[in-house]
Amino acid sequence: MKKQDTLLRLRRFRVDELKRRMGTIEGMRADVEHKLADLDESVARERQRAGDTDIGRLAFPSFLKSIEIRRDKLKDTLRDIERERAACQEELTEAFQELKSLEFAQEQQEKRLAEIEARRSQSRLDEMALVRHLRKHALRNTA
Repeated sequence: MKKQDTLLRLRRFRVDELKRRMGTIEGMRADVEHKLADLDESVARERQRAGDTDIGRLAFPSFLKSIEIRRDKLKDTLRDIERERAACQEELTEAFQELKSLEFAQEQQEKRLAEIEARRSQSRLDEMALVRHLRKHALRNTA
């Protein structure tokens, strides 16, 4: 039983660890998505400012090019995060299935042990009833 309890604790810890990792990955994903949205907002702001001056109109295309490079890098990062999230999700699913199968096996073992104990107890009660019955008949026959 102790070995199985240790194994269960280990599996639970693994599932919890993977859940925390998924949370971290989701946080990273949200952060990158937020950065992408900020880039779009900064382009809109700069587009308005660029229309105000001649220098702004000249500098805007190079600004736009640098923003596109940043956006591409962020999208690459987002794809990497998405791959990592998918791998972690798969790992979490496997770990959860292992945990559930171990928990089920432990429940079945506990049921079997309880049934064995119930049979032993019933056997003892049956034996006591038989002894009582035999004594009662032995007393009747001697009297």
